[in-house]
Amino acid sequence: MARQRLFSRTFKYLKPHQSTSDPILSSPTVKPFTQLSRWVVYLILSSKPPVKTYVGVTNNFSRRLKQHNGELKGGAKASRAGRPWVCACLIQGFRNKSTACKVESKWKSFSRKVTRKRSSENEEQADDAKLFLLQHRNAALDQVKDSVDFSNLEIHWHLDLVPV
Repeated sequence: MARQRLFSRTFKYLKPHQSTSDPILSSPTVKPFTQLSRWVVYLILSSKPPVKTYVGVTNNFSRRLKQHNGELKGGAKASRAGRPWVCACLIQGFRNKSTACKVESKWKSFSRKVTRKRSSENEEQADDAKLFLLQHRNAALDQVKDSVDFSNLEIHWHLDLVPV
């Protein structure tokens, strides 16, 4: 028993084995505790020129944003050039990681396919560039909504980043 406790303290994610012979645990009327999904798909926006966006998925957005900004180890290599990053959009309410990854993948794919309206004079202004990029990502997200059920999802745009 002492060995099992030591092992459990070392590997906190491992739980001691529970027998299913307990009549309360094996009862069909007792449903396992299910926590609301914490998986989110996010869009971050670079704060410095050249303006960039990055779409990702995580179950801990605040930690992930710190990673992208270099405050913690583990940020994506593709996001190093855009530091510092700010949150532009969060999509919450995914049932599992698989569904969140599916939406992330489709959003990235549609973003590559949607034509981006550019104007050379508008690209010189950082705020205009941010607005154009966010409009581009929003248009791609609208296409994702047509192919995936978004009825249980909450979309939070942080439009205070760009003056309208």
